[in-house]
Amino acid sequence: MLSPRLFRQLTASLLLDRPLVLTCRCSPRSTISQWPASPRSLHHLLALPHNLLQTRPASSSSSTRWKSRQTRDVFSREAKVQGLKSRAAFKLLELNEKHRLFKPGQTVIDLGYAPGSWSQVAVRLTAPHGRVVGIDVIPAQPPKGASTIQGNFLSEAVQAEVRQYVQDPQRGRPRKKAVFASQDAEEEGGAGVTEEELDELGRAYIDIERGEGAEGKGKTTKSHDASASEGGRITRWEMDELEGRVVDVVLSDMSAPWEQTSGLWIRSVSDPYFRMMNTSGMAFRDHAGSMDLCAAALAFCYDTLRTGGHFLCKFYQGAEDKAFETKLKRLFEKVHREKPESSRSESKEAYFVALSRKPDLAKEDVFR
Repeated sequence: MLSPRLFRQLTASLLLDRPLVLTCRCSPRSTISQWPASPRSLHHLLALPHNLLQTRPASSSSSTRWKSRQTRDVFSREAKVQGLKSRAAFKLLELNEKHRLFKPGQTVIDLGYAPGSWSQVAVRLTAPHGRVVGIDVIPAQPPKGASTIQGNFLSEAVQAEVRQYVQDPQRGRPRKKAVFASQDAEEEGGAGVTEEELDELGRAYIDIERGEGAEGKGKTTKSHDASASEGGRITRWEMDELEGRVVDVVLSDMSAPWEQTSGLWIRSVSDPYFRMMNTSGMAFRDHAGSMDLCAAALAFCYDTLRTGGHFLCKFYQGAEDKAFETKLKRLFEKVHREKPESSRSESKEAYFVALSRKPDLAKEDVFR
């Protein structure tokens, strides 16, 4: 009896007049390479024993090498154990351990987030009350706790959508879960009592007194800041918010997209119209494409990154990275060039880690 898969292939070859490629477990003389799609040959084929017919998908040598390399790689195996999207998460963890990029409650933008390993790390390191927004042209499943926008980052419309999204300070942040709510609150549409409020009610009297004292100090500080702002002096934090700079960390792991040349009929997440290439095999092309994307990410940082914020971007080493590093040093206090241990030694990729954005810099001075 033929398998359903083999039967479908035989039917397609008969109706659509396509050659059928089969692998036969028999002697070299009786091996079938291409079976013509004719009724007579089809009857001969159906007469063969089932155990001699076994279809095998063709695999290229490059895919075979990639599978063997992934199997031997320590970081790939560890990523599966820890439930991470890819081994790239260990690169970000290593860079954060060295430079302390993340803090709880920060707003993080992840450019080229797919498949989502960097967003996974950012969500974990900015919890609680942090928010992570990922942008990618690939329709990928966002990791838990992250918000995503599908679109080409080089488009002005997509960048405007991201700026509008982060302007709302509560949008994209985790919401408080209500433990219980009274009947009156439910009728009025109230949220009920949250876990934080329940803990507050259960504290001891002396803790409440200490909390009131701390709140009184906070009120004094806030009133002092309000009086300072009324006197005409605006803090740096308020100035950044007025100018739309509300992002604390910008991550860029983008690669240049290339148009798909085959399989255009497929409409699935695994086979989108635009795929992201790691490398094209031409060093100059990879380097030039990465520099263009890094420049676009830096321009986005100038418009959205607040004073003291950090910027991390991946690039492929080449002749133009020195000029880009000079631009980074104009906008940031410290700039480091890193090659994490989790990055493959044969890869040309490296990372720029720019720390502490400087205040009061004109755009012409940075990009001249």
